[in-house]
Amino acid sequence: MPIPGGSIALRDARSESTRDVSLTPFWLGRTQVTSATWRAVMDDAGASPLAASVPAHPVTWFDAVQWCNAASTLAGYAPAYSVSGREVGWDVSADGYRLPTEAEWEWAARAGTVTPIYGSLSAIAWTALDEVEGPQPVAGKAGNSFGLFDMIGNVWEWCWDYADTARYGDYRSLRGAGWDDPSWSARSSVRRGSAPDAVLEDVGFRMARGAVGDAGSHAAQGWSADADRHRAAIKGPLPVGWTPLRSLL
Repeated sequence: MPIPGGSIALRDARSESTRDVSLTPFWLGRTQVTSATWRAVMDDAGASPLAASVPAHPVTWFDAVQWCNAASTLAGYAPAYSVSGREVGWDVSADGYRLPTEAEWEWAARAGTVTPIYGSLSAIAWTALDEVEGPQPVAGKAGNSFGLFDMIGNVWEWCWDYADTARYGDYRSLRGAGWDDPSWSARSSVRRGSAPDAVLEDVGFRMARGAVGDAGSHAAQGWSADADRHRAAIKGPLPVGWTPLRSLL
């Protein structure tokens, strides 16, 4: 779906700060990537046809990146990512499929609303309230005004951004909540993070597309490599459990 540009305020709970992000228009998947779409790109016929419309899961962040590049190549777009081991770079000028930034994700999820969710939770999302035992077929509940479904609930969705390079190392961000999450966790602003190679049963992804910057730029749509490095360069004694991402420095 085409997502209009706009401006959104993003809140950082750890630093108790808020920043305003201006976004240019981009494209975002109407639904989470389904098992059928995943198999079509990866040439994998192993899954049951009954699960074709269920979100692909569990999917690691690295898996999602590789899928986006493969889908771009199949469609004739320029792949968005360069991959070297655990190091992944994003060419913001590429027109291929990619993961949304957190700012893009939240802007699309809110779809012009300022409330925690864009409708009644029971009407828009599969969560613990439904007492289901796994993800459900996509678009089974009401979408938002941008024409997007399951932005809240069903499976958590990977985003491009690091969760917090000072505290959580190379963890990447997750948004949206899953089928077994309580109502307090199923909100547009809630964020979670996990290791990019973590296999989590309630995690999938939604693809974005569109060039959003100039070739060689290391910032776009609310993300900045400089900001990641600055945050990782924390000074002084570290709180217990903090693992700054030193590879950025």
